[in-house]
Amino acid sequence: MIDLDTRIPVDVLPDRETDTLTAWLQANPGAQVICRDRAGAYAEAARRGAPDAIQVADRWHLWHNLAQHVEKAVARHQRCLNPPPQPATPQPTPVADAVAAHAAAATRDSRLVQRTRDRYEQVQRLLNEGRSIKAIVRDLGLARETVRRYARATDIEDLTATARTGARASILDPYLEHIHQRWAAGGTDAKALFHELRGMGYPGSYSVLRDYVRALRSLTAAPPTAPRPPKVRHVVTWLLSHPQRMEPDDQAGLAAVRGRCPHLDRLAAHVTAFAVILTQRRGHELDTWINAVTDDDQPDLHSFAAGLQRDYDAVRNGLTMPHNSGAVEGVGAHVIPPLGRDPLT
Repeated sequence: MIDLDTRIPVDVLPDRETDTLTAWLQANPGAQVICRDRAGAYAEAARRGAPDAIQVADRWHLWHNLAQHVEKAVARHQRCLNPPPQPATPQPTPVADAVAAHAAAATRDSRLVQRTRDRYEQVQRLLNEGRSIKAIVRDLGLARETVRRYARATDIEDLTATARTGARASILDPYLEHIHQRWAAGGTDAKALFHELRGMGYPGSYSVLRDYVRALRSLTAAPPTAPRPPKVRHVVTWLLSHPQRMEPDDQAGLAAVRGRCPHLDRLAAHVTAFAVILTQRRGHELDTWINAVTDDDQPDLHSFAAGLQRDYDAVRNGLTMPHNSGAVEGVGAHVIPPLGRDPLT
């Protein structure tokens, strides 16, 4: 508990429970403004313990909440991040074989998504049978927080989109440039290449590399490495960064993604509009922003907007009044985004 006028701690509560904070507020009356994060327990405690106080949703947490939904939206459209295909050129059969082996490795990476889908169906089935979280944890041998995450998910896509975020096309992809450079310099021995890649952190088996090298042996030159799509976390950072503070390469990368995907292009526009409202404290424009998002095909922003509406008064106060929880969070009085370099200030 921090006095935001003096920035001095006044107490430390033993937990984050509603009843604890309610009791503290009732025992220490007089609070006029309560600045808090988005936790429902804090909102309810403030209503019960200090009903006359003005509740203010902290701007840092609003931006952090938006960032989480933006990441889900980008993950849903991960295919849009792939660069457009290059003009096809005839390739010898061995290269086609290498590509096929590469595709098989990519298929193995999809097992994480299937496992996520299976666990979601198990948890939802047990919940429908009336089983408790504790019982499901015991039956499935999963961590409590994992079971809670599967139980709270409203859609399997909420889970599989995040699972796909870290997927790779193949275990060899990060090392293809090195392989091709060594090949062009005469390094065609598969075992020697394997030892080099091991030193670089390659976690795969020798057989995967050996099959790829076999496909290259009949070629006079190694095939060019295809452009790699940006990672989801990089695109999220671009979307949450002030455009004037981005590096030229990042600006170009974001422009390319927006040009390839109309959905992400509109997502970027909504994020920018919210950043303006947040940093310039234009809370009177919140309804317009919510309506624009609701009218668009943006399911993840729909979820974010629904959360804003459930906590509407505190959110609008946070986007209008100067109060924030900087002293509590230890980040100063300025809004600092969690995933981007800087919001639109």
